[in-house]
Amino acid sequence: ESILSRIRPFEYSQKNAVLVPAAALGVGGMLLYWLRSGRKIKTIEMGDGWWGSGERPLKGKEDESIRPFKIETSDKEIEDLHRRLDHFRFTPHVEGAAFHYGFNSSYLRKVVAYWRNQFDWRKQVEVLNKYPHFHTTIEGIDIHFIHVKPSYVPHGRAVQPLLMVHGWPGSFYEFYKIIPLLTEPARHGLNEGDVVFEVICPSIPGYGFSEAPHQKGFDSIATARIFHKLMNRLGFKEYYLQGGDWGSRITTNMAQMLPQSVKGLHLNIVFTGRQSLGRLICIMLGAYVPWLVGLSREDARLFYPFMQKNVYDVLRESGYLHIQATKPDTAGCGLNDSPVGLAAYILEKFSTWTDKSFLDKDDGGLESKYSLDELLTNVMIYWVTSSIVSSMRYYKENISKDPNLNAYNRYGIYVPTGIAAFPQEILHMPRVWAKDVLKNIISYSYMPRGGHFAAFEEPKLLAQDIMQFVRKVEQL
Repeated sequence: ESILSRIRPFEYSQKNAVLVPAAALGVGGMLLYWLRSGRKIKTIEMGDGWWGSGERPLKGKEDESIRPFKIETSDKEIEDLHRRLDHFRFTPHVEGAAFHYGFNSSYLRKVVAYWRNQFDWRKQVEVLNKYPHFHTTIEGIDIHFIHVKPSYVPHGRAVQPLLMVHGWPGSFYEFYKIIPLLTEPARHGLNEGDVVFEVICPSIPGYGFSEAPHQKGFDSIATARIFHKLMNRLGFKEYYLQGGDWGSRITTNMAQMLPQSVKGLHLNIVFTGRQSLGRLICIMLGAYVPWLVGLSREDARLFYPFMQKNVYDVLRESGYLHIQATKPDTAGCGLNDSPVGLAAYILEKFSTWTDKSFLDKDDGGLESKYSLDELLTNVMIYWVTSSIVSSMRYYKENISKDPNLNAYNRYGIYVPTGIAAFPQEILHMPRVWAKDVLKNIISYSYMPRGGHFAAFEEPKLLAQDIMQFVRKVEQL
C-alpha cells in the first residue's frame, strides 16, 4: 500500500504536468482565435455598386479592358479660355488685406496675366503625358489612372506596388514630382534604390479625367471598393497605400475593407476624431504636462494654443466645406463658368493650406513653394474636364452620411501603418490619439517642414518617409 500511495501521486503529478500546459495552450489558442476572428469580422463590407447613367444592365459582363489614354487639347479649347480670361471683371481689394479676405485681387491680376500671355497649356499637356495614362470601366464609370513602372530594377530586388490617392482641390498631378523618386530612387540619391516602387495614381471619380458618378451616394467607401477592384484588375494581390486629404480617408477605408490585400498604409493626414471625456482631459492637461497624457513636446508645439490652432484656424479655413457639403452645385456652376473664379477658389487653398502665415503675404506665398505653371496646370485639369462641380459633390456625399467623418472608426485598422506629420498641416493628430483606430503604427515621423500638399510641396521628404516605412514593414 505504501508503494502504491507513492505511485499514485507520481501519476497525478505527471498528469498535471501534461494537463495544465495543455489547458493553458487550449485557452490561449481559443483567446488568440477569438481575437483574430474578431478582427476579421470587423471589416467594412465590400459590397458592390453602379454609378453609370440609368439602370444597371441586367445582362452582359462589364468591359474590364485597360485602355491607353492620352490627354489632348485643341485650338478651340485654348481660344475659349483666352476669351474668358480677357473678360475678367476685376474687383479692387481692401488696402492691406493680403490674403485675409481670400485671394488678393491685385495678385490675381498677375496670375491671370501670366495665364493669358505666358502659360503654355500645350507644353503642359506634354508634361502630363510623360507618364502612361489609362482608362478602365468599373461599376459603370470610366476610371482614369497613371501607372509608372521603374525603368531599372536591381537584380533580386522586389518591386513594391504603391497606390497613391489625391484629395481636393488637388489631382493626380500632385504626384508628378514624387513619382521618379519612388520608381528610380538610386538616380535621385535615395539610398541606392533598396526600395523600388511601381506607382499607380488614380483620379477620384468626378475629378479630372475620371468620369463623374451619375447616381447619388458616391462616397469614400464606394471609392475604396473601386480602387481595390482597379488594383485587382492590374494583377496585384497585395499592395501599399498612400494618401492625404480625401486620399487619406479613401486609403484608410481600403485598409478597413480588405486588410489582407494591404501590405501597409502610409498617411500624411489622419482623420480619427473621437469625442470623449478622455480627450477633453488630454487637451486640458496637455498644455501643462503633455508627458502625463501621452503627448510629446512636438505634439504640444503643434497642438497649442488649442483654441487658436484647432478651433479658430479650422473655422477660418473650412467655410468652403460647409458650402460643398450642402449645396455644391450652386457655387460650382459659377466656378465651372469662370476660369478666373476657379483659379481664385482653388489657389487660395494652395496658399493657406501650405503655410498658415501666408495669409499675411500679398501674393499668398504661392510662388515661394510652387511655380505658376504647376499651380495653373492643376487648375486646368479641373477646367478642361468641367469637373469642379462633381469634385465638390464628394463633400456632400460623404459628410451628409457622416458629419464628423468618424463613423468608420469602430473598424480598427491592424495593417502596418506609417504617419508623416507635417507641421503646417491643417490638423495635427498625435500618435496617442491616432492609435485609437490605427492599431499597428510602426512609423510616426514629425516632418521638419511642409503642409497639406505634401507630395507637391515636399516630394523628397515624403518619399524618404514612405521608403523608411516600407523598409520596416518588409523586415517584419
